[in-house]
Amino acid sequence: MRTRLAALVASSSLAVLGVPGPAIADPPPVIADPAAVSDGQPRDARISIPALGIHRLRVIAYRGRTDDGPGTRIQDRGIAASPYGPNGGTGPGGLGNYQVTGHRSTHGAVFRRVPSLRRGDVIRVDAGAWRYVYRVTRTRWVSFRSETSLRKQRAAVPGKPGAVPRKGYLTLSTCATPEDRARGNHWTDRHGNPEHRIDKIGVLVKRVPRPARP
Repeated sequence: MRTRLAALVASSSLAVLGVPGPAIADPPPVIADPAAVSDGQPRDARISIPALGIHRLRVIAYRGRTDDGPGTRIQDRGIAASPYGPNGGTGPGGLGNYQVTGHRSTHGAVFRRVPSLRRGDVIRVDAGAWRYVYRVTRTRWVSFRSETSLRKQRAAVPGKPGAVPRKGYLTLSTCATPEDRARGNHWTDRHGNPEHRIDKIGVLVKRVPRPARP
């Protein structure tokens, strides 16, 4: 992280002087492994995100959809929530869209730094005997006031309702409260969620036995 930041600073400083800065290499392409998928059964899990200092945060599976009443109450406990069922997603490591939501600015703010995740960053999900490893591929913004936007968020292939999934995906979602407030948008739903959410989309790249010692 420090090396990447230093390179950015050096490049910016040289640009100001009219001197071309050193090239900053893009992260390598993220390659999914279809063989790594699980049976897709909903399970409670633990999520770790090394780039953010998140280590084995509890993720509670529940029947519902992203940021509904039950999901918001789980997040209010300072942990993350993962909906499953007809309006939710698959389970950890499953084929399709594994959805995990957490608060950014209240109730422990466990996902406060999620918007800073970059392409290629690693997300590890421990469930049962397995560890599922995802890598971030892109960012999506979601509007709670748009059914079209919500369908794209909850689709089996993130952003593509109706598409048939051929790999495991992860949608890591948190609120865009600071950004909404800065723009004068104070809308909230009945659960207190702001209009927009920031989603980090990942793909499943491998499955390994869960380490005996985390």
